[in-house]
Amino acid sequence: MSALLHLDGLRVSVPYEGGLRQVLDRVDLSIAAGESVGLVGESGAGKSMTARTVLGLLPPGARVEGSVRFDGREVFGMSPSELRAYRAGDAAMVFQDPGAHTNPLRTVGDFLTEGLRLNQRLPKRTCEGRACELLGAVGVDNPRARLTQYPHELSGGLLQRVMIAAALSSEPRLLLADEPTTALDVTTQAEVMAILADLRERLGLTMLFITHDLELAAAICDRTAVMYAGQIVEIRSSALLHDDPLHPYTAALAAARPDITQTAHRLHAIPGRPLSAFEAPADECAFAARCDWAQDACRAAAPPVAELDGGLSRCVRAYSLRGQLAVEPAREGTDA
Repeated sequence: MSALLHLDGLRVSVPYEGGLRQVLDRVDLSIAAGESVGLVGESGAGKSMTARTVLGLLPPGARVEGSVRFDGREVFGMSPSELRAYRAGDAAMVFQDPGAHTNPLRTVGDFLTEGLRLNQRLPKRTCEGRACELLGAVGVDNPRARLTQYPHELSGGLLQRVMIAAALSSEPRLLLADEPTTALDVTTQAEVMAILADLRERLGLTMLFITHDLELAAAICDRTAVMYAGQIVEIRSSALLHDDPLHPYTAALAAARPDITQTAHRLHAIPGRPLSAFEAPADECAFAARCDWAQDACRAAAPPVAELDGGLSRCVRAYSLRGQLAVEPAREGTDA
């Protein structure tokens, strides 16, 4: 399948205290039409910035190097009118905090019909009917009455469904879901995930799904990309990535997750703190200081991207560690 979305050598720096701070560093990622790819990593890794860059939603003064292509078109080469059309029709985003992305002074109906009225020039009655259809498609009961309500009158789960409906109103080809279940309880999370999975299957959506949870990504995504310090350090089939990781960071994330099938006296924790892209050393592995498997070679040069077992790993020891990371990691300072 050809790539609908292709990021090539993407670097992004944003203004900070009179200068620029790098937030993304050499991001390479391709998503085929109809494919769902998860983007996983700790807070500050650059996941949300990656999604915003795909839509060209960057602060004034930001510097972009590399390429972001959607269906062969360079996003940062689009004219203002082309960019508006791209955001209004081709790609849409579901944000992680629906309360922060809705206007508390406007009704749900206003929120859902605004894009239809402005972009598709449809009459008000038609827009309201379409809004009801969208709410019904995402599992909202009594949609006609919901159109008259305000965001604060809805639960978190209902409001997130409204956000998904709004994203689908333009019938996008690409859906960017930025941790859409973060603020929801476990039951509502499952319901929202089921809605996304169903919509993806029925509509053939291409999706970039951002989450902290490897298992959640595995449940809905064909492949998963793991991000650290503004870089993608591993990409692999979701079915294989959790049980047979190719990068020490992925293995550490998997080990840190509780498992109800096993008894453990203490959860594994990754030592130190995660780095942002601007903090990461340019001439060594950004994860080396926290890695149980690190050796002198890891600190001697920036790691290349290795292709193995149907995936990619940004690790200088990728080939020597293949097949070892699924077991208990070596203690710091030992030579595995």
